[in-house]
Amino acid sequence: MRQENLIKIKNLRHELHKHPELSMNEKETKRRLMNFIEENTRLAVVDCGKWFYASRYVEGTKAVAFRADMDALPMDEFIKIPHASENPGISHKCGHDGHCAALCGLALELDAMDLERSAYLIFQHAEETGQGARECSNFLRERSISEIYAFHNWSGWPEKSIVVREGLCQCSSSGLTIKFTGRASHASEPEKGINPAFAIAKIISEIEKMTGSNKKILCTVVNIKLGEKNFGISPGSGEISLTLRAEREEDMRIFRNAVVNLAEVLGLENSLGVEVAGCDYFPETISDTRCVKKIRTAAEKLGLKIIDMPEAIRASEDFGFYTKQIHGAIFYIGNGENYPAIHTAEYDFNDEILETAVDMFSKIFEK
Repeated sequence: MRQENLIKIKNLRHELHKHPELSMNEKETKRRLMNFIEENTRLAVVDCGKWFYASRYVEGTKAVAFRADMDALPMDEFIKIPHASENPGISHKCGHDGHCAALCGLALELDAMDLERSAYLIFQHAEETGQGARECSNFLRERSISEIYAFHNWSGWPEKSIVVREGLCQCSSSGLTIKFTGRASHASEPEKGINPAFAIAKIISEIEKMTGSNKKILCTVVNIKLGEKNFGISPGSGEISLTLRAEREEDMRIFRNAVVNLAEVLGLENSLGVEVAGCDYFPETISDTRCVKKIRTAAEKLGLKIIDMPEAIRASEDFGFYTKQIHGAIFYIGNGENYPAIHTAEYDFNDEILETAVDMFSKIFEK
């Protein structure tokens, strides 16, 4: 990659980092990225509402797509860096600013190529909630795109190493909130009310039993709401929020149904109203064998260290919505073995892997 282009995308990355936006609200992020591509390349840029794509179309050829995500996390910026977040309570602690900058780097590379096939660069919103890819994935078949690729930066692996896995790469997951409605009473007369505390406690106890010996599923209690800190009132409503996780969607659905059935039984037994709501749904991410082979070949040509990921990552990634539609693969670029982990206060995208990402995308496209 030419040095002037590398400087451009590093500066872009820092600008994106300064102005992070949460899922479904990436208006300014999208504008900055669209402007960058329009001002620096001849690629066609198409606004699709909450997301956009850039493309070079070559008639009669099979199209290849590359995807980057735009959203940030609801976290404060604690580290002191020149490009620190200027939006309180929001920061790019997952590295999506770097993903987008790298895809813009690919746009610069494509602009200088004599293309033999069509290319689509998808800048997707709302990865953190699973909403973005669900919406964008329909685009693949509309444009007869044959393959799609993405990368994620990942700490704990050597810097600039390429980590791959055929088949299951990241697990499926879903948020689940169960709300119980009973009747409040004076704390000295709890028998006159219906306090959902024991139903919530029972759910926690039973979930531990369900998941204890079942290695295919995982459940994390992420939030419990029950009354106020008022020692004179026995609360009449409460809710528990869970993250359900499994290697496969089907296992997750079975587990979810079991938890919901348990909640409904507890509601009947304790005269509690029960409401159930789901959110943040992610299918498992499956990487196609042929696409992974192309990633390996690209890394070999670039002389990069290749690591076979021994088991799937528990964390979810909405790239799975794309690989349910067409062939595709996600790969990971190491930030460094001791680099701060994503989703932590100490993290900032490692600029040293930007060029690696662009070079990998370019080599994959050359195939």
